[in-house]
Amino acid sequence: MTALTHKRILLKLSGEALQGQGEGGIDFDTVGAFCGEVKQIRELGVEVGLVVGGGNIFRGAEGLNSGLDKPTGDYMGMLATLINALALQSGLESCGVESRVLSAIAVRPVAEPYIRRRAVRHLEKGRVVIFGAGTGNPFFTTDTAAALRASEIGAEMLFKATKVDGIYDSDPVSNPDAKRYDELGYTEVLSKNLGVMDATAISLCRENQLPILVFDSTVPGNIVKALHGETIGTLVRGG
Repeated sequence: MTALTHKRILLKLSGEALQGQGEGGIDFDTVGAFCGEVKQIRELGVEVGLVVGGGNIFRGAEGLNSGLDKPTGDYMGMLATLINALALQSGLESCGVESRVLSAIAVRPVAEPYIRRRAVRHLEKGRVVIFGAGTGNPFFTTDTAAALRASEIGAEMLFKATKVDGIYDSDPVSNPDAKRYDELGYTEVLSKNLGVMDATAISLCRENQLPILVFDSTVPGNIVKALHGETIGTLVRGG
């Protein structure tokens, strides 16, 4: 077995990834399968941070057509991420992985407040740290929260989980001739408007030289393969 490429990572998971084949909500079989993969990563000795979206429950943009102002809608979305974070914590601890939820919004009965040093200490003790409530501010996506938290905790790579096997020059679902990139630079992702993450998140990763691996989370074992140096998905770094 090859040596591990990274010792501390941050996984970014969409809220939709937790709904399985359903049209919303949380599928706990899907949560359990994902948590089983995280357990494998932890057993390798890799420290893991997690950021999860809330789109399976509520998207801030959905409220704009219903009369909600954007800040209120975004705060509702942040609370949705906390529901998902608690589901992941339950799934992890059910399979024997100690974890902590740290929230950017104070909800002390269910989660610890986010403090960078506390997060790092949990990681050093072998706990999976789940970062909830985004950045705690409206107008920022959970992609940006993932880039921010990864930078703050000193993660060596941001793993962006998707339903496709990397970044394409067009939508591979609607265009069978779409070309998949093996590697891209940050500036190239921005200039081509490839849309895999929002511009703020990409810019933050570029500023901190934080590599991003965009991969298919529906294929079991992909993260472990990447940690052993196998080529999967699309790597974004440099430039």
